[in-house]
Amino acid sequence: MLNKSLTGKFDKDINALDSQLRLDASYDLIGRNVKIAGRRAKLYLIDGFCKDELMQKIIATLMDLAPEDIENLKTARDFASSYISYVETDIVADMAAFEKQVLSGAIGVIIEGFSESIIIDARTYPVRSVGEPENDRVLRGPHDGFVETVVFNSALIRRRIRDVNLTMEAHSVGTKSQSDVVICYMNGTANEKSLENIRKKLSSITINSLTMSQQSLIECLVPKQRLNPFPKVRYTERPDAAAASILEGSIVILTDNSPAAMIVPSGIFDFLQDTNDFYMSPLIGSYLRIVRMIIFALTLLLVPTWFLLIQNPEYIPEWLNFIRIEEEINMPIVFQLLVVEIVIDALRLASINTPNALNSSFAVVGALVLGEFAVSAGWFVAEVVLYMAFVAISNFAQPSFELGYAFKLLRMMLIVLTALFNFWGYLAGLAIIALEVAFNKTVTGQSFLYPLIPFNAKALSNLLLRRPINIKNN
Repeated sequence: MLNKSLTGKFDKDINALDSQLRLDASYDLIGRNVKIAGRRAKLYLIDGFCKDELMQKIIATLMDLAPEDIENLKTARDFASSYISYVETDIVADMAAFEKQVLSGAIGVIIEGFSESIIIDARTYPVRSVGEPENDRVLRGPHDGFVETVVFNSALIRRRIRDVNLTMEAHSVGTKSQSDVVICYMNGTANEKSLENIRKKLSSITINSLTMSQQSLIECLVPKQRLNPFPKVRYTERPDAAAASILEGSIVILTDNSPAAMIVPSGIFDFLQDTNDFYMSPLIGSYLRIVRMIIFALTLLLVPTWFLLIQNPEYIPEWLNFIRIEEEINMPIVFQLLVVEIVIDALRLASINTPNALNSSFAVVGALVLGEFAVSAGWFVAEVVLYMAFVAISNFAQPSFELGYAFKLLRMMLIVLTALFNFWGYLAGLAIIALEVAFNKTVTGQSFLYPLIPFNAKALSNLLLRRPINIKNN
C-alpha cells in the first residue's frame, strides 16, 4: 500500500493511483475521467457499492460548474464545502487513506489544481433484511436482528439508546482486509480498564484478514487457553440484547460481515440469562433461570453419574433401582455412550446440510434409527438412548453453541475417566472441570466465575434471578 501524500500534480497522482489500484486488472474498479469547471478530474469507485441515482445528481452538478465558479477556491475542502451537497464527505491527502476509502466502497475524487482528494461516502452494501435471527428467537418482543453490515447494526443499537454517552468507536483490523470493527459502550458506565485492554489488543493484532469475521477476531483477542473449551465471550444477533448489555456496563464488539455481536466480559453466570427472561414477568423469568441452572448441571453430570452407578451397583439405593440395566449388554456401556455422542453430532452436521424441505423427514428417520431400531438390534440399551436423548435436547436450553460443546467435551472426558478409574476417575474429572472453570479468563482478563469470584452479591443475585425493573434497577 502507498505511504505518501498526494503531490497536487494531477498527472503524477493519477498515474500513481491507477498503478496502485490496478484498474486494468479488475473489472469492478472504475476510474471515470470528467471535466469539472474546465479542470481535469477523475473519479474512483467500485461498481456495486455506488448509489447510482445519487452519484448521477452529484456528477451532474459538478459538470455544470463554470471555471469562474471555482477560481477563488484554494483547497479541496473549500470546493467540497461549496459544491458537494452530500452529507458524508471528507478530505484526504494521504494516498494510502485514499486507497482504503475507495476499496471500502466510497467514491474518491481527484481534481486538477488541488493537493487533496475528496471522499464521498455514498456507498451501499448488499444486505439482507433485518429479520429475527434463527438461533435467538423470542416469544414476545422485537423481531429484528443484526445483519452483515456494521453500519446498520450500529443504527439498530442507536435506535434503542438515544444517549450522547453511547460511543461507537471504530477500528480497522487486518493488513489486507482492513475489516471494520466497532467497540460499543456507554461512556462513564463501562469499565475503562477493560476498554483500554481491548483497544490495545485490537491495535496489536497483526493478521492479513478476518477471514471468519468475529471468530477470527476472538481468536486474536482471547488468552491462549487452547485446552479450555469454555467460551470467552457471549454472542448475540439481537439488537435489544446488545443494547441491554451496553446499558449494564458491558462492551459490545461489532465486526463487519458478521451478524453476531460479541458481549464482553462474559462469565459462566452470564450464560444463565436469556432474552426471553426479560419479556416475561420477574417470577416467570426467575423460574426459567432456575430451570436453566438445573439443566446445565444435568447436561454435564447426569450421564457420567448414571454410568458410575451402573459400574458400581452397590452404590444404587433401593429407590433408584429403576436405573439398573436389566437386558443383556452386547457392547460395553462406555462405548455405547461415546458412540451415541458422536452419532448425535453426525446427525446435527447432516441436518445443517439438509434442505429445509427434507429436514422434518430427516429428523424422524434419524430418531427411529437411533432409537427403537438401534435398541431392537441390540446395539444399545434403552437407557443409553434415553439419557443421551435428554442431554442432546437439553443443550438447546441455552443459545450458546460454544457452551454446549464445552459441556459435551467435558462430559465425554468424565465418562472416559470414570470408565478407566471408576470412582476416583469420576472425582478427578470433577476436579478438572472445576479447574477449567476457575482458570478460564474472559477477553478482558476478568475471572470466568465473576461475580462469585471476586464476590459481588448484588451482581450475582441479578444474574441468578430476574429482578423487576425500577428506577434503581433498569
